[in-house]
Amino acid sequence: MTYDIKDINLAPEGEKKIKWVQKHMPVLETIKKQFEEEQPFKGITIGSCLHLEPKTINLGLTLQAGGAEVVMTGCNPLSTQDDATAAGAKLGLNMYGWTGETNEEYYEQLNKVLDYEPDIVIDDGADLIFLIHKERPELLEKLRGGCEETTTGIHRLKAMYEDNALKMPIMAVNDSYMKYLFDNRYGTGQSTFDSIMGTTNSVIAGQTVVVCGYGWCGRGIAMRADGLGANVIVTEVDPIRALEAKMDGYRVMTVQKALEEADIVITATGNRDIISGDDFKHVKDGCMLANSGHFNVEINENDLASQAIGRNMLKPDIEEFVMADGRSIYLLAGGRLVNLAGQYGQGHPAEIMDLSFAMQALSAKRLLNEDMKPGVYKTRDEVDIEIAKLKLKTMGVEIDTLSDEQEKYMNSWDVGT
Repeated sequence: MTYDIKDINLAPEGEKKIKWVQKHMPVLETIKKQFEEEQPFKGITIGSCLHLEPKTINLGLTLQAGGAEVVMTGCNPLSTQDDATAAGAKLGLNMYGWTGETNEEYYEQLNKVLDYEPDIVIDDGADLIFLIHKERPELLEKLRGGCEETTTGIHRLKAMYEDNALKMPIMAVNDSYMKYLFDNRYGTGQSTFDSIMGTTNSVIAGQTVVVCGYGWCGRGIAMRADGLGANVIVTEVDPIRALEAKMDGYRVMTVQKALEEADIVITATGNRDIISGDDFKHVKDGCMLANSGHFNVEINENDLASQAIGRNMLKPDIEEFVMADGRSIYLLAGGRLVNLAGQYGQGHPAEIMDLSFAMQALSAKRLLNEDMKPGVYKTRDEVDIEIAKLKLKTMGVEIDTLSDEQEKYMNSWDVGT
């Protein structure tokens, strides 16, 4: 076990956090026990680039229990929790990364993970996979494949595949039911407002909240804003999603029109320059801008800064930009992933990540059991169903099953009357 982290002496506090999340991740704990018996990863090295916090460390420990040598680094310099990385190192994981890395240090840590020549990689945003293809292609010969956690990463990888640039099989964990229906929707919705409310101490009820993007993350954010009593506006470029938002009861309009009313704006598109250029002329005084997309490109900070006549850091994660006409615009968490990069960002709840990380663990196992060609693969529906059954069981929930006659009826075309 090796590590390059902030302070190994922080481990006791991190271990307390890990024990807490393990109590709230029963599905992953069930899989961990299976892995301990089966040892599917014996002799295998798994490298990961994920948000380094207690729940992610628990995924690493699950893979370790299955016999893997696990090497972990962070996918965002501001989301790493230094006590969690220290605990991970104490528990035998190879840990690299600390809070507040420079861009250069970030890529140094990615390369340190790749120096282990992993058989499988688990990524969040595809930075590790992209680095392999661009600078470390010699590793492709040994790699069995990778698992990708996020919408942003899947977009990048599908584009690589379409350009015939992807040279390894990828399990699109983000596209599984247990990921996008629960992690993207319920996880992002809750963790976004946990961070915003902790950072600003603002009431959400009665505020006008603009959600840019109505994918599964945007749906979750809008749903939580609505539940907290906000007036919700959605902006979209996809006409089907825009229509869905309208029929879900939200107002739908262009970004510039929405900015004229917004008290809080949250971007969740995975694309760049959602608020940029002349858009800032439409932002009303006192508006807070936050981003829940993976990269800090959705709110163009350079454009905002170039139009401001002054900027002040009011408190951690709240920066004021003073415009020439006297308006103040507030940028939260530097435009980075607010629910993880912010001071109050704890990421998604453990009960939610229990589902996503269970899918990660089982997807990694599939890469070993099947000979797969380069491409982006959807996880199997039966795995989603199995994880859902395990989760319901841990919650004490029983559901009905179809009778033989009902099964026959549902699978027959000649059903009569």
